[in-house]
This record gives sequence, C-alpha cells and structure tokens, in this order.
Amino acid sequence: MTTLPANRLYFGDNLPILREQIADASVDLIYLDPPFNSNSTYNVLFRERSGEESAAQITAFEDTWRWGLESETAYREVVANGPHHLANLLQSMRGFLGQNDMMAYLAMMAPRLAELHRVLKPTGSIYLHCDQTAGHLLRLLLDAVFGAVNFKTQIVWKRTSAHSDTRQGRRQHGRIQDNILFATKSDEWHWNPVYTPYDREYIEEFYRHIEPETGRRYTLNDMTGPGGANRGNPEYEVLGVTRAWRYSRERMQELIDEGRVVQTNPGTVPRYKRYLDEMPGIPLQDIWTDIPPVGSRSAERLNYQTQKPEALLERIIRSSSNEGDLILDPFCGCGTATAVAERLNRRWIGIDITHLAVSLMRYRLHSAFGDGLRPYDVIGDPKDLASARALATESAHDGRYQFQYWALSLVEALPARDNRRRGADSGIDGNINFFDDNSGRAKRLIIQVKSGGVSVADIRDLRGTLERERAQIALFITLNAPTRPMLQEAAAAGFYEPEHFPEHHFPRVQILTIEELLNGAAAQYPRFAPIATYGNRPTGRPSRRRIRETPQSSFV
Repeated sequence: MTTLPANRLYFGDNLPILREQIADASVDLIYLDPPFNSNSTYNVLFRERSGEESAAQITAFEDTWRWGLESETAYREVVANGPHHLANLLQSMRGFLGQNDMMAYLAMMAPRLAELHRVLKPTGSIYLHCDQTAGHLLRLLLDAVFGAVNFKTQIVWKRTSAHSDTRQGRRQHGRIQDNILFATKSDEWHWNPVYTPYDREYIEEFYRHIEPETGRRYTLNDMTGPGGANRGNPEYEVLGVTRAWRYSRERMQELIDEGRVVQTNPGTVPRYKRYLDEMPGIPLQDIWTDIPPVGSRSAERLNYQTQKPEALLERIIRSSSNEGDLILDPFCGCGTATAVAERLNRRWIGIDITHLAVSLMRYRLHSAFGDGLRPYDVIGDPKDLASARALATESAHDGRYQFQYWALSLVEALPARDNRRRGADSGIDGNINFFDDNSGRAKRLIIQVKSGGVSVADIRDLRGTLERERAQIALFITLNAPTRPMLQEAAAAGFYEPEHFPEHHFPRVQILTIEELLNGAAAQYPRFAPIATYGNRPTGRPSRRRIRETPQSSFV
C-alpha cells in the first residue's frame, strides 16, 4: 500500500489554523463536537470573553458564554465578509436572541463552519455533534453554510440510559440523547452502506424456518410479480400454480433446481427461500441505540469529560470515507476521531487549544498503536527551551497546568486527574503503566513536573510519594537544571530490577530536564511488553464490533 502523507496534530485556535494551514477542498470527512452544554465545564477552542488572547492559547470555559469584544468582532466579520446567507441569518439571530450567551456562541461558530465548508472536498461530508442546548440553532447555521438541500440526516444517538432528569422538581423528560447533524457539500458524496445485525425478536419472527439438514434459518418471500401481467411480468405455471411471476421461466427453473422454491402444500403459491446468513443486516437507520457511552470501566476511558466512544466514530468514518481519505476534527479533545481514523487507515488532522487534549491524544495514539503508529507532526506546541519557558511563565490563564500537560506529552504519559479540583496535591502529575512479566498486572511509573525553582527537598518528597503509592519508578521532569544534591538524592533511591529480567536495572528515581527531553532523552523503564496506559488494540485489524460495511464505496 502506498505510504500515506504524515498526519497532523495542531495546538491552537482552530479558526486561524483552518484559514492558514488547511487547503481548499482537501478534506474528505469532518467530524466536530463543539462544546456547549448548560451544566458542564469544558476546555474549548476560543479566547477569553474579554477579548484578550492568551500567549499560550489557553482558555478554560465554564459554558456560560457572554457577549463581549471577541464575539462582537466575530459577528461583525461574518456580517461584513461572510457568505450572504450566513450573514443574513446571523443578523436575524441577533435580532431574535439579543446579545446573550447563546448569541456569543453562535457568533463564534459561524466563521468556523464557513471555513470548514471551504476545506471540504465536493464529495465530502460533515457530521456536527450537538445536544439539545444549541442543536436547533446550529442546524440553521449548517443550512446557511452548506445549503438546506445538502442536509441529509439528523442522527439521534442514545448516549445514556434513564437518569435523574425526571426527578421531583425538574418537571421534564429525561435527556438521554445527542444529535448528530449530517450534511454534504454537494449532491455526490462518499457513501459506504453500513448494516447492523438483526434483533433476536426479528429473527425469531421473520426467519422462523430452520433447515434440518444444515441448521440454516430462512424465510419465505413472495415471487409473484407486482402488478401482475399488466406490468409486464411473465405469466406461466409453476408447480401447478399459474401466476404472473417476477422471474423468467429459465430463471425460475434455475431456482427450482437450486432448491430455492418452496411449496408448503399442494396447490399453494410457491415462495422463494431466503437464508438469514445471506442478508447483510439492517441498513443503518437514523436512531442509534446500540452504541453505549464510554463507561467507567471501559478500556477506552481517559477521564476526559466529553469523551465519545470509538464505536460511534468508527460508524461515521466507515460510512463516509475510504482508506487513505483525510479526516478532520477541529475540536478534537482527547482524540477519539483521530485514533479511529488511524486504526482504519485514514489520514487525519486534529486541532485543539489545550495542552491537556494534546497530551491525551499523544498518549492515546502511542499507547494504542505502539510501533505501528504512522508518523505525525505536532504543530504549534513548544519546540525549544525558550518557548517552553514562555508557556511555563504564562499564569493569567492557568499556564502552570498547561505546562504540566505539555511536559507529560513528551514522555507519552497519561495526565493524572485534574489537580485544580483535587484539593491537596498528591504529588503526582502523570502516570505510565508498563508490563514486565506475564501476570497481567501493570507496574507503575509516576511523574512529577516542576516549572519553577527546584531543590533536593523535591526529590525527597518524590521518594516518599513513590513509597506511598507503591510504584516501581518515579520520574521528575524539571524546566530548570537539577542541583548536585538532587542528583545524589535520586541516585540514593537505588534501582528497580524486574523479577524476570534480573540483568536489567532501572533507576527508581530519575530526573530529566525539559531541554533533555526536547533533545530526545526518554524515561527509563521496562519496555519488554506494550505500554499499558491505554486499552491496547491490535493495529492493522480494525474492530468491526456490531458494524458491517460493504466492500466498496459508491457515490450517491
């Protein structure tokens, strides 16, 4: 197979990245899940409401959009320079909604949808994931940009089972669904029919016959021609019954010889035997109830608040793209779309503005695919010591934590739970789990990141955390050079020796500077088996789960 061009992961605001980095008509499929939910907190790809731009391009967003300089600027830009229908719609929306949180959100989304239309190929598709908070308004924006005639389906995804929305005092129906708006750029688009398995009740009712010789289930279908002879169907006798049939005499005789024509009793109308195992399944419908959300025990789970299940993205990517196509997720979060695109041998572009998301994506890709991961570029993150220091000193928008997330991505580690919500600092910023035996139980490397001044006390504390957590190895990542006492304290911790590989020795406490990591240094730990920080799935063998697809694509 031809080597595919490098994949790309961008750190930054998706609007200028789309405008400056993504070529016209270059993308085959777009999936986006722009965050807006009235009861949640998200990291998103927009600047602060005050209009100030963070030097590190970081924005923490509590989902309470407020009209301000940034949204006013975005609104005026679309009205002055945007597509005609979009400009008219946005003005009407402002007249209806006023200058409120929702209008600010729509003003920010409008130019991004216009750019997504530009980068999409004429045969491409877009899937816009939304909930009931803003979905109806996003549909209007989508129609204004892509044309109402190109809107294809509103998919309903049952994302959860019944819950407490209906509890006393709420006086509303339980909210258990998300919507996915599916549109195309033109009247010809990539489409691979996808089928889901028949329900057991359907099989028992409609394929109730079983061949004693083979055990194959089958149903009996009508062979008479619709409309009779008046519609041009040939009329003749079959097994003593004269009718206008769907098939010619020659074809009917072939079916009889093959045992595919069944007459249950003499004189009854012969019927066609159709086997269950010959049917591909039920053509995919617009209500999806067979894909559960990412559960607390799921191997996919990354503790990312808005994480979507891989099966959901697999269904979308399989149905609307082919191998080698380019998939774009401009709000990539923890990278479900890009991970699935990688597994299904598609090219991909992911964009996110937080180092938390970039760190999670890099960890997820390396952990899931290991040496099978195709090369990719990370664009927009610090590449040298000076830019790393600039990120570390950014404090107005929580830069300290973003520096931690970025540093953890350098060693392909999973960030620990959000320190900002944890209360007392546990002394652990990230983890790497690894295997060095056949027990099936992972060993643990804990990581601490420091962007400020460091001393030997930090290493003593880390040694204490190592013992308390019963981890095997600890890594201290520092922006500043370690002192000699720090190196001596780390060396005093001794070595970790895997039981089954006694000839291998790994320092129990290790110190790496950011400069060393940027120059290619790596943590030392057993790599005799795949890293276990993420649910590993064999590469090159896509999981079809409950989804099937036809072998070739078609244009509709």
